Amino acid sequence: MSGNSLTQTEAEGRASLLTVKRYDVAVDLSDLLTGSQVRCESTITFTCHRPGAETFVDCPAAVEGATLNGVVLRSAVEGRIALADLAERNVLTMVSVTECSAHSWGVHKAVDPADGETYFFTDFTPDYAHHVLACFDQPDLKASWAFTVTAPAGWRVLSNSGDPQVEELGSVRRWTFPPTPPLAAYNTVINAGPYYELRRHGAGHDLGLFARKSLASILDRDADELFTLTTQGLDFFADKFGMPFPQHKYDQVFTPEYPGAMENFGCVTWMDWFLRRTSPTRAEWDIFSRYLLHELAHMWFGNIVTMRWWDDLWLNEAFAEFASNWAAVSVTSYTDAWTAHLAGEKLKAYFMDQGPMSHPIRQQVRDVSEAEATFDAITYPKGASVLHQLMTYVGEANFSAGLTNYFATHAWGNTTLQDLFDAVADASGRDLDQWRTGWLETAGTDRLTLDHDEDGFALVAQGPGDRPRPHALAVGAYERSGDHLERMALVEVEVTGERTRLDLPAGADLYLVNDEDLTSASTRPDATTRDAFFRNAARLPTATARGVAVTTAWDMLINGEATAAEAVHCLTGVLAVETSASVIEPYLNLAVEAADLWSPESERNELLRAVAEACRSLSGVGAYRKAALRGFARTASGLEEVAWLQTEAGEDIDLQWRALVRKAQLGSPAATEAQVCSTATRIPMRGLVGSRSALRPRTRPRRRRCGRRW
Repeated sequence: MSGNSLTQTEAEGRASLLTVKRYDVAVDLSDLLTGSQVRCESTITFTCHRPGAETFVDCPAAVEGATLNGVVLRSAVEGRIALADLAERNVLTMVSVTECSAHSWGVHKAVDPADGETYFFTDFTPDYAHHVLACFDQPDLKASWAFTVTAPAGWRVLSNSGDPQVEELGSVRRWTFPPTPPLAAYNTVINAGPYYELRRHGAGHDLGLFARKSLASILDRDADELFTLTTQGLDFFADKFGMPFPQHKYDQVFTPEYPGAMENFGCVTWMDWFLRRTSPTRAEWDIFSRYLLHELAHMWFGNIVTMRWWDDLWLNEAFAEFASNWAAVSVTSYTDAWTAHLAGEKLKAYFMDQGPMSHPIRQQVRDVSEAEATFDAITYPKGASVLHQLMTYVGEANFSAGLTNYFATHAWGNTTLQDLFDAVADASGRDLDQWRTGWLETAGTDRLTLDHDEDGFALVAQGPGDRPRPHALAVGAYERSGDHLERMALVEVEVTGERTRLDLPAGADLYLVNDEDLTSASTRPDATTRDAFFRNAARLPTATARGVAVTTAWDMLINGEATAAEAVHCLTGVLAVETSASVIEPYLNLAVEAADLWSPESERNELLRAVAEACRSLSGVGAYRKAALRGFARTASGLEEVAWLQTEAGEDIDLQWRALVRKAQLGSPAATEAQVCSTATRIPMRGLVGSRSALRPRTRPRRRRCGRRW
């Protein structure tokens, strides 16, 4: 990578000096059908608050020419071109050429092996825009962007503002897009290629879905659900943020070889791995619904309001992650989103946060290269869980009122973490300074343990620092009713010290710390009911309550306080009664890991058989079938069981591959090259494209989500 990594000090200095008014960018993609060059002519209009001062513009691409106010500029040094003797009002023009190659930054050309069609995308996060076109590539120098794109005549071109004017120019077309609202460079995009398009109206907006032509049938299959989720999210966020999405058009583009997803304003780009070649399971739809809502939430938190510097980028991502779950449980059919979050991502955060890789949610970021290294399970799922705790701490209505004021005050500008906390504190009337310090600037996980003595019940809190963090949570008391448990009491409490008294009824069959999963903490039952806790977890009446119990059991396992057998029996017991299809696959994955990776060798085969039996039983339930067969593919103990799996898999290529993998793991010579080739020939070529990008590590600070997500 050429060029220097922009430091926070440099960015602050440049932001204090300049106001960028507008970018007019002419992009020429006409070479891409047979070649690899992208040519950009950037015209930047900006003002200088101290005429006569100097600064620099970012552009490590090959520069053909550059002028400032009509004066020819010298060539770049380490990706920067000096701008001296600035006037009050300035016009900078620069022509740059970038190669689309495997090592390019910010641009990519993909050829679909299914039909030979070519597709192009830009990917500017966190500061890759300046590798393609001249710009002041930092989040707090927002400006209006007007793109004009010349592309092959058979292509569609998509960008942020939508509704372009299109001119036919023989073998090419020119697409002229209206200027955008003020955006950071990293939120702009160009997607181009012979895309298949679907459109629909929803929530007062013109919604578009795009995919390469070879995936048209899969996009048709998933379109109703994608349009429904987008409509529901637009309505929800407009209400909770007090501001409708301000643009009529909202497009989502599923692009070959894209490494993740990106919240470009009005034109979200997705890796088309999300368009699965076999019908997605409920758990896969649950995850994707949250990804979709995550990127949609960024239209407000990230685009309309942008963090000033990358030290608050965690908040950008954690907020979108939080908001996606908030929207999912509130207005979509994926009402178990928070439970699915707990079963998957939050468990990973607990694991990481109690180990040597733990760090505070908010970290110092001295330059952009450090920003790219800060994204992990603490940034996304712990950050989202902490924001959920903040909403619980101040109340949902106060939290929403604070967000409404925040967006009204700062729309199209830049903010810091303090701006958000000031808005929420003003709306709620609560002092959040101690809360902020404990939750955002302290690493590690609190431990909340239920204690019972002669004076009754108490919650004992241990923090990673001197004191535990403030917590707003609930503790449930449950009693047996036939084969099930019923909640006899729910005690809501705020923890502010090391010991907090609880008015819980005595004699319950199970006490559940952090009932409803309102806070982020490691929890423990009291010592006298520990064994009953494991026995009764499956009898809890809701998916969330069972999820909290599973989390407690898993956390006890990884901390050496429970055996693998206890964890497996807890998980298989819960799986036998679980009503939420969204958590079946995550729980099966945990059960397999507990049996295979955490058990002593003397118990391993027996525990794996127990998990296999649970999978086989669950395979008879339609909504759970695919997830259960995937689990069975990891635990089948003999060739007869693998043969049964192959019969059950039928035409499901994914399951057939998993069966072949299990045969190989069992040392069977039956998994021959001929069988592998036979299975491979049944996979449509469109199903293979994208799998590499799904596995390719990202070179930019992105998830979420998917990754959290990818």
